[in-house]
Amino acid sequence: MNTQIAYKSGFKYIIDEDLVVQLEEDKLLGEHVETKWIILDSMGLLLIRAGFACDGPSGLTIDTKNFMRGSFVHDALYWLIRNDLLDASCREAADRELRRIIRLDGMNRFRAWYVYRAVRLGGGFAVCPAASRKIHRAPKLNSAQKCRWLRLSIKDT
Repeated sequence: MNTQIAYKSGFKYIIDEDLVVQLEEDKLLGEHVETKWIILDSMGLLLIRAGFACDGPSGLTIDTKNFMRGSFVHDALYWLIRNDLLDASCREAADRELRRIIRLDGMNRFRAWYVYRAVRLGGGFAVCPAASRKIHRAPKLNSAQKCRWLRLSIKDT
């Protein structure tokens, strides 16, 4: 039984419904990865489950509708790389998938090119394990408080 809440901060968006996307980059095909939030099958079908959180479009940009689906897919792929579930060599393929999806969703060519160049130049840190979000815990309880809370919760049952 845990007496604290464990949470991560820094997310702007949480996907409300499952999202399924067919990836097209050969580098991402042939892998099978399954986590609580993300499933990537060997044929390149990516499922991002409702509840997956991300920071949306990053950097010097505006969060527009034609950027959202691509940013969720990109963040999910980067999460898999950061957690060693996909090889780091998949990063460029993830960036190309972002560009492909935002173009499909109506982003103009120049902006899609700019987004792609930005993630190629500045996105490398985001796949490093050090970029993982820190787990925060609250409230901070000392031993006496934990014992008292535990006694109260047992008493209530």
